Amino acid sequence: MAKKKLGSFSDLGGFVFSTDENFDFSSDEKTETLPNNEQFLEAHFSNKGRGGKTVTVIKGFEGTEEDLKALGKKLKTKCGVGGSIKEGEIIIQGNYRDKIIELLKKDNYNVKRIGG
Repeated sequence: MAKKKLGSFSDLGGFVFSTDENFDFSSDEKTETLPNNEQFLEAHFSNKGRGGKTVTVIKGFEGTEEDLKALGKKLKTKCGVGGSIKEGEIIIQGNYRDKIIELLKKDNYNVKRIGG
């Protein structure tokens, strides 16, 4: 099996190596979840790259991964469909954009409808 050559820093898998002896490893950045009324979310409709399947994508959530998962679970439950949380986006199966916007506005989120 041949070794893979590294073409860029991203090939290292997100690791950064440093020779700084004074580097503080304990300074993990923890993002706090913004209050609902300070969140600016975008509701997208998409079917590209999904085998023609229609999905609703919610982007722009600023906060912890746990809060994002909780919001995703709530939206999936209210719509009665499946979905997932990937790369900071909530992906809901089907075209439920109007219903999701309505649910988010009831919870005081600032939601903008993006696309047709």
